[in-house]
Amino acid sequence: MTIESNSFSSISIVVPVYNSEDILPQLIARLHNVLCENFYNFEVVLVDDGSRDQSWDVICALAAQYDWIHGISLMRNYGQHNALLCGIRAAKYEVIVTMDDDLQHPPEEIPKLLGKLAQGYDVVYGTPEREQHGFWRNIASQITKLVLQSIVGVETARKISAFRAFRAKIRDAFVNYQGPFVSIDVLLSWGTTRFAAVPVRHDSRWMGASNYTFLKLVTHAFNMLTGFSALPLQLASVVGFAFALFGLLVLVYVVGRYLIQGGSVPGFPFLASIIVIFSGAQLLSLGIIGEYLSRMYFRMMERPPYVVRYDKRANRG
Repeated sequence: MTIESNSFSSISIVVPVYNSEDILPQLIARLHNVLCENFYNFEVVLVDDGSRDQSWDVICALAAQYDWIHGISLMRNYGQHNALLCGIRAAKYEVIVTMDDDLQHPPEEIPKLLGKLAQGYDVVYGTPEREQHGFWRNIASQITKLVLQSIVGVETARKISAFRAFRAKIRDAFVNYQGPFVSIDVLLSWGTTRFAAVPVRHDSRWMGASNYTFLKLVTHAFNMLTGFSALPLQLASVVGFAFALFGLLVLVYVVGRYLIQGGSVPGFPFLASIIVIFSGAQLLSLGIIGEYLSRMYFRMMERPPYVVRYDKRANRG
């Protein structure tokens, strides 16, 4: 499948890399075939996110072999979305495609994303026809998508994936973002609401195991909620109001029983239960407020989302 000549002539592929020294040559070989067939100008930005193996050495060797490879090495492991933000800011062409480094996102499916993007959308996701993850990983992925939908407010949020294509102009909406907690999908929603999704093939991981565990996905969903949405604070307010109303009803019941029957509600267990309920509601609300305060604290410190150690481009002359 090729892209019509009147669509997009240039493209930047951004790939966060972590412990993928054995996979990268195969990934680049397959990208080379797709890019040469469909585009006049292209580049692949490989962002080494603090790999513990020889991934950076492989990136340097590939950059010396191909003049369209741009390698970036971060000072430490910052996380997938932080590495993506670095690569997105370094990309120079009109369309940016992000994908994983494990070949679960087939490079041959990129034209499908671009074909949909050419229909007037700003962001297009490649939704897997069939997930190749385990049960718990799929559950965590669905939780993340539900959280994102509550933040972004569009139905397409339920179809997000790390395999996405978007117009480079959108990054102007988050060019000044410097928070340590990054969600690329939320940042993209700052610039547009014109999202779409297309079904794509989703292959099994070529080798090794995924670095995105159930716990990491749930943590990412929690960071999105408290970092980019006021929903938890609103929920805390609703919970506080509900328990205050419940307490008022209990007071009415106790006073009414006293006036009508002349006696109070007997039993220590009843009183203890009421205290526990109200204490739990208060601690929940304080915990949510504390999460927001911690994020405000980190942003006031101006802690960067990433720091670049090396920037490797092939010598062009």
